[in-house]
Amino acid sequence: MVKRKKAIVLLSLGLLVVSFVAADIKGDIAATVDQISPQLIQMSDFIHDNPELGNQEFKAVDTLTKYLAANGFTIERGVAGLETAFIATYLNAGGNGPAISFLAEYDALAGIGHACGHNIIATSCVGAAVALSKNLGATPAKVIVFGCPAEETTSGKLPMAAAGVFKRADIGMQMHPGSGTPSIGMKTLALNLIDFVYDGKASHAAASPELGRSALDGVMLMFMGTEFLREHVRSDIRIHGIVTNGGAAANIVPEKASARFYVRGLERPYLNTVVERVYNIARGAALMTETKLTITEIKQYDNVVNVPSFMELGMDAMKTFSIPDAKMVQPWDAAGGSTDFGTASSQIPSFIFGLPVAPESVAGHSREYAVATKSDAGNTALIEASEVMAYMGYRLINEPQLLQLIRADWQKTVSGN
Repeated sequence: MVKRKKAIVLLSLGLLVVSFVAADIKGDIAATVDQISPQLIQMSDFIHDNPELGNQEFKAVDTLTKYLAANGFTIERGVAGLETAFIATYLNAGGNGPAISFLAEYDALAGIGHACGHNIIATSCVGAAVALSKNLGATPAKVIVFGCPAEETTSGKLPMAAAGVFKRADIGMQMHPGSGTPSIGMKTLALNLIDFVYDGKASHAAASPELGRSALDGVMLMFMGTEFLREHVRSDIRIHGIVTNGGAAANIVPEKASARFYVRGLERPYLNTVVERVYNIARGAALMTETKLTITEIKQYDNVVNVPSFMELGMDAMKTFSIPDAKMVQPWDAAGGSTDFGTASSQIPSFIFGLPVAPESVAGHSREYAVATKSDAGNTALIEASEVMAYMGYRLINEPQLLQLIRADWQKTVSGN
């Protein structure tokens, strides 16, 4: 513990006293981003005006990959079996150096378009990657853009993580647009999305109910059991579900019924134990009703792993580019939902930060927010994020002790030691 505190103190001192090399590169990166900003804004506007749902983002992928290829990146499509996932890689001076990645998202929300700002996420990742690639000189390094589809629906980062894609990089970065003030880090809940299907036996509900076995009874008893469970789990656990099939008619004992549950928590290891308890409740309900249960896990997110030293570097970068009043996430802050970025952050050290595109009164996933993601404020966030992430990437490539410290800090955070 003493060694870790000493390392973080040394890192903080190093970040506050930025080397002259890093100070010089700030201007070079800003000039590069300024030069390419018309193309970045044009791409962001195009993606905004052509919203595509998850796994259908063909126009967005075509736009982003064409620009990256034109700037010297090699493109791999159809990554991890996903048509709209891609990896764009730039090898500088042979590429035998640190691998810096940016995690792009570009899917829209049904009915309201880019009300989560993925048009800005995608183009700021591309902007950072291109700006970084043009300022590396003769330093060996690898710059990667991971094109991650369907964050809002099927969560493309999950099969990409399962395929080991993110482990090609040493670290990953992303900016997520927000409301109000800039933020550093993100506190999220790990998540399991699960379907429970009960199969029973139909019969006449009045004439011969004793011959039936109610699948709906199984679902209802499961809900009752999870209500009792709430008293005996940690306060960060969230269990919420709906009945997706309650039977065909009130005068027929339901032969099939189903429910869908989200089970969430701050820490994956503890959440796993809660999920198993929910499974046991569901199994008990099947036993009580003499029905057959099928459990299907739809998807699973990890919580975002916030790395203290990586966040310190991000804070320094935001100050370097005169982004004021950034708030660093704290252990006591409330969690804000779940994201598949969490699963990526459990595979490699990852940094996520937020820049405002709207006032605090404007909620994400709203029509007003969709308007804000194509605005002067949205463009400012796009440009600032490109600068900040390119600058951080440059420092990580050219200061190997910084990258080593962040990776060691991440390993301690992931392991809980």
